[in-house]
Amino acid sequence: QVQLVESGGGLVQAGGSLRLSCAASGSVFFSLNGIGWFRQAPGKQREWVARFFTSGTSIYADSVKGRFTISRDNAKNTVDLQMNNLKPEDTGVYYCTDSSNKYWGQGTQVTVSA
Repeated sequence: QVQLVESGGGLVQAGGSLRLSCAASGSVFFSLNGIGWFRQAPGKQREWVARFFTSGTSIYADSVKGRFTISRDNAKNTVDLQMNNLKPEDTGVYYCTDSSNKYWGQGTQVTVSA
């Protein structure tokens, strides 16, 4: 059984930065290729944020393009989401998921104050 665990959330002022990490465990066959980040704001549907590909062609939602960067940390074996120039509308619970959106972490809260 694959388990995904997010970390790194917190409270930050607008314009600040946070770095989220997604760690996987439970299967030696699990690949970090295709790991995705989603977020859910209060009262809104969960929305896709970014997806990591080992080919280097990671993709981003338009709302975060140019501010967020998804990458792999080989030392920690995680897929990280570096979030810069954060805005209040980035507030929400951030989740990571596998390439098929089958496995999900418990989420980490990101709150951006104005």
